[in-house]
Amino acid sequence: MVSFISFLPLLLTLTVARTFHNPYTFNVVSYGAVPNRITDNSKAFLRAWNDACGSKGGGRVLVPKGMFMLDSVVFVGPCNGPVDFIIKGSLEATSNPSKFFVDHWIGFKYVDQLLVGGGGYLLGHGGAAWRYNDCRTNSQCRSLPVTMRFDFVTNSKVSHIHSINSKNAHFNLFACHNLNMSHVRIIAPEDSPNTDGIRIGSSSNIMIMDSDISTGDDCIAMIAGSQNITVSGVQCGPGHGFSIGSLGGSHTEEFVSGIVIQNCTLRGTQNGIRIKTWAPSLPSLASDILFDNIVMENVNNPIFIDQQYCPRPPCNWKAQSKVKIKNVTFRRVRGTSSSKVAVKMQCSQHVPCEGVKLVNINLTYRGREGRVTSSCLNVQGKSYGPQLPAGCL
Repeated sequence: MVSFISFLPLLLTLTVARTFHNPYTFNVVSYGAVPNRITDNSKAFLRAWNDACGSKGGGRVLVPKGMFMLDSVVFVGPCNGPVDFIIKGSLEATSNPSKFFVDHWIGFKYVDQLLVGGGGYLLGHGGAAWRYNDCRTNSQCRSLPVTMRFDFVTNSKVSHIHSINSKNAHFNLFACHNLNMSHVRIIAPEDSPNTDGIRIGSSSNIMIMDSDISTGDDCIAMIAGSQNITVSGVQCGPGHGFSIGSLGGSHTEEFVSGIVIQNCTLRGTQNGIRIKTWAPSLPSLASDILFDNIVMENVNNPIFIDQQYCPRPPCNWKAQSKVKIKNVTFRRVRGTSSSKVAVKMQCSQHVPCEGVKLVNINLTYRGREGRVTSSCLNVQGKSYGPQLPAGCL
């Protein structure tokens, strides 16, 4: 249906290029880590990492079972080979407010062929920090830490990890290439602020598969510079759904393209599948986007293009976005909407949406009365197959 379908099989078969290795294991307990929920084990973890990273041919950092307190720490490469970071136990973040205001809790930077897994838990203790997330009313607000950041990480894999109650986003990917995430479980309350499940920016060839995300903000957010991203088999809810954007606030040269979100289910989310841009905005582009085989269960705004995104008043509703949106397909989207307007496309008058396709849409209203409807503004596109609600294209 759209031009990027030709490279979809490549995205779906993308594997992490990682050489076989049988690494020596560096157990953090051997470096002085103590699982007593009191001791800051950051230095012991760093010593284990440095030895594993410096080991010829790579190494394995092992966090055994137990509860290990950990302050903010960054594990930096490049390394002398692949490195496995295996978490069997639980890592606990601080609840001390004096240590909250950094951009990370656990970070990996400049690492190639990294594996993070093991089935363990990241306990962010976000409940101690969420009251400091007051940027809507406090212009002097400070950032809270992302649970796990990946910056400039390539040819890597993250799997079988649980993230509970992050202070900010659970996982953040920046400037990453060829990174797969799978079997990740993310949990935070529905009202927890800014707790995006997975946030991606300035990254390419990313796959997120077979994961469960329940949080207080976007389950997955793809911002400026996200290219060739595939999301498949992800359960989302509660949360704000799958979002592309917000776009146009900065990074005019970092376009978003080649996004595939398929075979996913959203339950009780604030939004379903959404593209959002600021108005007014800087010029930018979001193109070649496919949403396919998506199930909605009692979702508000199931299909939503919002080029008047304004989360904090005052808002200038006459302002227009300069972000061009084109070649977007919504296919086989079905289920129930908690709002009467199940398909809402509010595009820019300055740069109307182009090449939008609605294919086999079946959304019903779970309200008390009335039928589900659709609304389109400044959209150029076509509808194919059955359309419920009746298409506005």
